[in-house]
Amino acid sequence: MILFLIGFHVVLFAGLCVALGVSDKSRRSLVLALRSLWLHKLRSVLSVLGIIIGTLAVITLMAFGEGSMNDALEDIKRMGATNIIVRSVKPPEDSSSQQRRRIAAYGLTWADYERFGTIPTVVRRVPMRVFPQEVRYLNRAYPIRVVATTPEYQEVNKLELAAGRFFTADDDHYMVNVCVLGAGTADKLFPFEDPLGKAVYLSKHYYKVVGVLKDRMPTGGTGGSQAAEDFNNDVYIPLGTCKGRFGSTVINRQSGTWSAERVELSQVTITVSEMDKVRPAGEVIKALLDDPQLHERRGDWALTVPLDRLEEAERARDRYTRLLMLIASISLLVGGIGIMNIMLATVTERTREIGIRRALGAKRRDITLQFLIEASVQTSLGGMIGVVLGLLTVVAVPLAAKWVFGTHLPAAVNVNSIFYSVDVAVAVGVLFGLYPAWRAALLDPIEALRHE
Repeated sequence: MILFLIGFHVVLFAGLCVALGVSDKSRRSLVLALRSLWLHKLRSVLSVLGIIIGTLAVITLMAFGEGSMNDALEDIKRMGATNIIVRSVKPPEDSSSQQRRRIAAYGLTWADYERFGTIPTVVRRVPMRVFPQEVRYLNRAYPIRVVATTPEYQEVNKLELAAGRFFTADDDHYMVNVCVLGAGTADKLFPFEDPLGKAVYLSKHYYKVVGVLKDRMPTGGTGGSQAAEDFNNDVYIPLGTCKGRFGSTVINRQSGTWSAERVELSQVTITVSEMDKVRPAGEVIKALLDDPQLHERRGDWALTVPLDRLEEAERARDRYTRLLMLIASISLLVGGIGIMNIMLATVTERTREIGIRRALGAKRRDITLQFLIEASVQTSLGGMIGVVLGLLTVVAVPLAAKWVFGTHLPAAVNVNSIFYSVDVAVAVGVLFGLYPAWRAALLDPIEALRHE
């Protein structure tokens, strides 16, 4: 598509050059138009300012809008288009004050996990157990999220290691006390030390740090079906170790009261063999969990199909792109109106010049062509200047935001927006320059010569 657009514009530009080169009058009209613009620099700059701002707005709005949407799409793609995510969700009735003291048992079980493996199209299952805990090292203690899982979790979530390794299948099988720290957790506990090989304290047990993850942007959450995940503040341990050290019951004590929750698995990420088999597999999983004979409790799970969210987000991006393009086009329209106003004033100012040219033999189409070329040259130059400024803005603003504020401002140049803005700028020059050119051509030569 991009190559087609480039080729189309090259051919169009070459055709215009040939057309202007064939006619001697066309060349003279172009030279006169450029000379007139050069003699009135300030007026020319002010007249194209709207086009410059409009083109700049189109490119920057599209770039920052697409950058933000691409970030959201990347979050979904990290979950995998062939994945199905099933989460445990606490039923509303278990959170009432009357049941605060009893043990609330809900969510996915190991039996559910085994049944998911009987689906023919399922090629991988990654279980997780997630719960809050406090991690300590020397006199430093911080609340974190413990994520107990299997080694496949790293591949499924595309986690990159800054140092060390992720835990292995042997660590999980033999319930070894090892852990991997998120980037934020490592910075808090070990601000001036290398965490590898050190031991951190988690609920009466010490865990050897074998790896540290790279910094990663947190994902967003959508209701109960997709919880937000901040990978930087997690501590990862083998699931087998979690079963042996923590069990499935977590007790919370607050202000003289206590509450307990029993959850065997917080989440299971299921990978399906092919993309077109994701939705059928999702329907089978729903049927298994809705069957009271197979899964006792109702309403204690939520299912997310990233493929659905990916397609929905891509449709939203297309709608958002069209909306941004429409909004930015208003600036180009306003710029075109400004050029028309300036050109109409120019016609009045140059009435005597037009009369002299007509008296010397210039035809109406020559006058029309000259003023039309002037308007088109202004909008074309304004469009190209706007493109350069827009690209500089797209590059400079994210760098400035990261350097000054330390924030990530995503931006992605939309190549289509560059061609679109230049095309619209040229079209605006032709359309809004046509009326002033026509007005100039209709002037009576004798009346024009009398004009003071």
